[in-house]
Amino acid sequence: MPPKKAPVQEKKTLLGRPSNNLKVGIVGLPNVGKSSFFNVLSDTDLGKAANFPYATINPEEARIPVPDARFEWLCESYKPISRIPAFLTCIDIAGLTAGASTGAGLGNAFLSHVRAVDGIFQVVRAFDDAEVIHVEGDVNPLRDMEIIQTELRLKDIEWVEKTLEAMKKTSRSLGSNSLADRAKKEELATVEKVLKVISVEGRDVRKAEWSNKEIDVVNGLQLLTAKPVTYLVNLSEKDYIRKKNKWLPKIKAWIDEHNPGDPLIPFSVSLEERLAPMSPEDKEEEQKKIGATSALGKITNAGYQMLDLIRYFTCGPDEVRAWTIRKGTKAPQAAGVIHSDFENKFICGEIMSYEDLKEHGSENAVKAAGKLRQQGKPYEMIDGDIAYWKSGG
Repeated sequence: MPPKKAPVQEKKTLLGRPSNNLKVGIVGLPNVGKSSFFNVLSDTDLGKAANFPYATINPEEARIPVPDARFEWLCESYKPISRIPAFLTCIDIAGLTAGASTGAGLGNAFLSHVRAVDGIFQVVRAFDDAEVIHVEGDVNPLRDMEIIQTELRLKDIEWVEKTLEAMKKTSRSLGSNSLADRAKKEELATVEKVLKVISVEGRDVRKAEWSNKEIDVVNGLQLLTAKPVTYLVNLSEKDYIRKKNKWLPKIKAWIDEHNPGDPLIPFSVSLEERLAPMSPEDKEEEQKKIGATSALGKITNAGYQMLDLIRYFTCGPDEVRAWTIRKGTKAPQAAGVIHSDFENKFICGEIMSYEDLKEHGSENAVKAAGKLRQQGKPYEMIDGDIAYWKSGG
């Protein structure tokens, strides 16, 4: 008997929008350091850091370069006229308060802004400062995290209940024979499962197991709790330098219990604000002196990874550029990020890996080593690929 074929592993569909232009929203209660963090992250003071709730009403947006040693090395090697790194789009969103899901504070506007982003940087305050009032009266990051999780979940429950109501009205007339009717029934079952996850089981949508068919339905709902979260814990400069804070172990335990696997990054807005105006040399010297480094690069990279983004490079004497794509993107769609014609008239890509170029030292040496590959339409891009696209006239 011929050997059995191994079952083909179904490729997992990603939660979220199938786009390369994804955005992270900076979320938190008022006065936890969101706007100050946004300002140092984007090197601007767009975020109107002010010591009162709702200082940010319209979400401010910034494109922040993502640090990448590979990009720096390619620029050193090619010495191009123009250098364009990968960017992460960050949005500073007004502070959320308890009761936001029912419209308290700027509740409804806040939640619609969260709906428009693809991932969440949740800023959690773990520093005491009598100068900066806390909207809930005292500093308690666990309570703050509960408030945000509850408000996002309540809004999702309300949204899913409305969707279900509308679906049930139209489903009464469904038969069981036609494919379209069967698909509608499956969709209804998935939406009911979503409601059970968030209301009965008390879990975020992103933490449940979904099949690819179900993920297509979940993505259509644009739920707040389906978005990935990275927790950013804002410490005093002193605590950040000594890597100690009474809340950190408790926050870690809370995440492990409620949202296991979510990244936690401690940082200090006050340190970042102090470092921001310094020259690169002074900044380096100051970081050596205090024995701690800025966390901004780490945070930007975490945002990029959280959204399942990768990058490929195009290189030449005119320009070295990083292009952002989502994991799983095929060659024609990756080429289309540069220009739609490249996708529509795609012939092939000449591709080498960054590691091969670094190891062999030049494109010609990579070619001579047989490491330059011609890839067609089915090729799935790998983070760090260097590509030259060929397209028809």
